[in-house]
Amino acid sequence: MNEVTAGPTPAVTMRSITKRFPGVLANDAVDFEADRGEVHALLGENGAGKSTLASILTGLYRPDAGEIAIDGRAVEFHSPKDATAAGVSMVHQHFRLAASLTVSDNIVLGHRGAGWLRTSPAVIDSQVEQLAKRYRMPVDPEARIWQLSVGEQQRVEILKALYRGARILILDEPTSLLTPQEADDLFETLRRMRAEGRTVIFVSHKLDELMAVSDRVTVLRGGRSIGTVLTRETTPSQLARMMVGREVVFAQTKAPHDVGGAAVVLELSDVTAMGDLGIQAVNGVSLSLRAGEIVGVAGVSGNGQRELAEAISGARPRKAGDVRLAGTNLPSGDPEGAIARGVAHVPEDRMGTGVSPSLSVADNLILKSHRRPPISARGILRHGRIKANAEALMARFAVSAPGPDTPTRLLSGGNVQKVVLARELSSRPVVIVAANPTRGLDVGATEAVRALLIEAASQGVGILLISEDLDEILLLADRIAVIYGGRIVGVVPRAEADVQHIGLMMAGSSK
Repeated sequence: MNEVTAGPTPAVTMRSITKRFPGVLANDAVDFEADRGEVHALLGENGAGKSTLASILTGLYRPDAGEIAIDGRAVEFHSPKDATAAGVSMVHQHFRLAASLTVSDNIVLGHRGAGWLRTSPAVIDSQVEQLAKRYRMPVDPEARIWQLSVGEQQRVEILKALYRGARILILDEPTSLLTPQEADDLFETLRRMRAEGRTVIFVSHKLDELMAVSDRVTVLRGGRSIGTVLTRETTPSQLARMMVGREVVFAQTKAPHDVGGAAVVLELSDVTAMGDLGIQAVNGVSLSLRAGEIVGVAGVSGNGQRELAEAISGARPRKAGDVRLAGTNLPSGDPEGAIARGVAHVPEDRMGTGVSPSLSVADNLILKSHRRPPISARGILRHGRIKANAEALMARFAVSAPGPDTPTRLLSGGNVQKVVLARELSSRPVVIVAANPTRGLDVGATEAVRALLIEAASQGVGILLISEDLDEILLLADRIAVIYGGRIVGVVPRAEADVQHIGLMMAGSSK
């Protein structure tokens, strides 16, 4: 917890870092350098090598070749413990906290600082309070992790790193689960850390955030370092081009669409559903969706979004309430009936629920149609038709794979999502329920997925876009419904949307 003094020697120097996995060259002689007192962004598509490079710097992986220096001193990390001892810590996108323990317990868990055996819980609580006050990250040291919001849990992760003496902090997609207000608070904390001379390596795919908070950006593509640029001397479009090697349609926006006279294709009336732990997750949701309309459901993760999507698609039984598709009631807990009536579902867990990873691309593309002509006849699958169907959909939806017989588990996240969308959109749906359809995707794949949703809406399909990315909802939605505690707490047209007000509603405030 000591002050960090800025100086001319880089805080982090990585030279010719190479890391191979079976069949994959993840890092190919990558150079990376971050200064003291700097917020340095690390940018790249999925599979570009960002996570591997960060894992090497934190001791999770050992490089096959290359050198690492911390503050000018050559180091070799054999474990995360070695990296922590050298002042390097990482806050992962999915927090690593013990939910049943207190904030202070989590911060000292596994830590063996000087005199730790003689330090009383009251002293630790006081130290945590002082650290939280210093970095303006208010949190109750005695609160249990399960009692905290996502933003507060992230503060605990950062405080844990600072408590253990981190001078170099790596943040992996740090705003993916935060409200706009929480993201602004995080940026203030990062600026305070920078002013002290600490080094922050900010891994994110949100270009506007990198532009707002970083000093420099290093771009990786295909496992190689494409270059490092000063943030003030570049633009989001230039960074996107460096990432994917081509021009990108930046910030696709759905054109305003007057759906006032369009038919209501989906109507929810007091829908209630239970969560996996037997706790009510969806609480009396009422909402309507018209043909050609995109209604965005905004909210922080864990407020009933997944359960709502599954209650509509039939994957989860409803406890109460009605779901009507084009005026016809959908039975509760009947996914096959929902599919037959025109409900398409893009689940948030694309690998666990959206596809069967061990099956081929071709087989995944017929999961909804394998019992019907022309895919089958008299219960017998027609393999020629299956292959032709796959080749046509792979071409139409730009699925990049060696061929239709490729196991889906071998595809990138973006291509897996294209397989899901190809299957769902080709079923000629009336309604698409899309849950976090671009989560974890790079800018190129995100561009493609959003274009497909916009195209479907232009053809009269009603789309319920459930997303934790508020920027995405503001770009695509005609109306925005905010969910908190399993309830819809407000619905506003996009033209009248105020980011701060929506952020407050996402946090449970009605003001």
